[in-house]
Amino acid sequence: MHIPASSSPAVSRRLLLRAGVGAAAVAASAPLFAQTRARTLRIGYQKFNTLNILKGTGQLEKALAPAGVSVEWREFLGGSQLSEALAAGAIDFGHASDGIGVFQQASGKGLVYLAAESPYPGGVGFLVPRDSPIRSVRDLKGKKVVTGRGYNTQYVLIRALEAAGLRYEDIEPVNILTASDTVAAYQSGSVAAIGLWDPFLAGAQVATDSRLLFDGTGLSGNRTYHFAQAGFARANQDTLRTVFAELRKANEWAQANPAEVVATLAPQLKVEPKVLALATERRQYGVVALTPAIAREQQGLADVFAQLKLIPQPIAVKDAFLDLNLV
Repeated sequence: MHIPASSSPAVSRRLLLRAGVGAAAVAASAPLFAQTRARTLRIGYQKFNTLNILKGTGQLEKALAPAGVSVEWREFLGGSQLSEALAAGAIDFGHASDGIGVFQQASGKGLVYLAAESPYPGGVGFLVPRDSPIRSVRDLKGKKVVTGRGYNTQYVLIRALEAAGLRYEDIEPVNILTASDTVAAYQSGSVAAIGLWDPFLAGAQVATDSRLLFDGTGLSGNRTYHFAQAGFARANQDTLRTVFAELRKANEWAQANPAEVVATLAPQLKVEPKVLALATERRQYGVVALTPAIAREQQGLADVFAQLKLIPQPIAVKDAFLDLNLV
């Protein structure tokens, strides 16, 4: 705003104040990341995912350097914590499970789906002690079963119970936030079964005397999705295209070199190689574009959560798919 030279100091101060208030109102109405291209890409990741592999190669930093974009990597214990950081603007881009995507959309916090990973049904499962009398899903009736609210384990458990003629209410769900707390509850003997996801599932299989009761096969694709705020994604399409191009290369390399994936990730994640080897051998790597079929797959999960009133109202998953042709 131009301040006339003849204005008194008091008038000038009032005009400056008014200009400042107006600028603040504009800034409040449009997030900063939606206005300009980011010079630093803040990526949230969890243990054992394709972003881990990309981080380990260092190729993304090289690919973005000519555009003047640097990369910051931030690790999260789980998808719920990562998605909350995305919603709060603490990070720009990250991945989370199918269940977390549904809960975030239902919360109205503005996250959008950008792409999906290949199905990974063997990467989520439920364990019981090897000598447990529980031999089938029906044997879980009336028992304490560890899962997490909105986690992929919860959806797989619900589908497994339905397939066995049971309802979610027929078991006593124990919602725990972290994998370490889940294993602690299991080892204490206070619960009958636990649900985990790789690499924590593989870790528990290696470290405890356990038996896999069931995994996601035939129940869930157990996909990971890539998320961002819509404003950030639209303002940074070129950067995100580079991310997905490098992610695709990393996935192709990982699929062809499972032993090298283990060697790359073990020191980075501080996870035993034999644990990563177990998780890697049952995984299919690949980042894919969002499709109507994937929307239907994810909608099935959203509908179950709505029926059980785990989310406040039904949602249409496709409404949160942002098609920018990034993949």
